[in-house]
Amino acid sequence: MRYIRYAFLGALGIVLISVSLANRAVVDLKLMPDAVAELFGLNFGISLPLFVVVLGGIAAGLVIGFFWEWLREHKHRREAGNQAREVRKLNREVSKLKKQKNEGKDEVLALLEDAS
Repeated sequence: MRYIRYAFLGALGIVLISVSLANRAVVDLKLMPDAVAELFGLNFGISLPLFVVVLGGIAAGLVIGFFWEWLREHKHRREAGNQAREVRKLNREVSKLKKQKNEGKDEVLALLEDAS
C-alpha cells in the first residue's frame, strides 16, 4: 500500500511540474475592476506567473474547505468530549463501588471478583 501511495504522489508531482512549466506566462491580478478601483481609490494589482495563480487558488480552496469542515464538525467533537468525560466518571464510580463491595474480604478473592 505504501508503494501505491508513493507512486500516486510521484505521478501527482510530475503532473504539477508539467502544468507549472506549461503555464509560465505572467498575468496581472487586480483587486477590483479599473472603474471600481478609480471610484474607491484602491488600485492594487500584482503580476504573477499563471501556474502560481492556479496552484494558489487550489491551495486556498483546500484550506478554506478544511477550515469549514473543522467548524462544521465542532458539535461532534464537543459531544465526543462530553461522552469521554462521562465514561471516565462512570469508570471511577464503578471502581469505587467495587472497592466498597470488597472491603473486609480476602485480597485474593477480591482480585478474582474484579477480574470477572
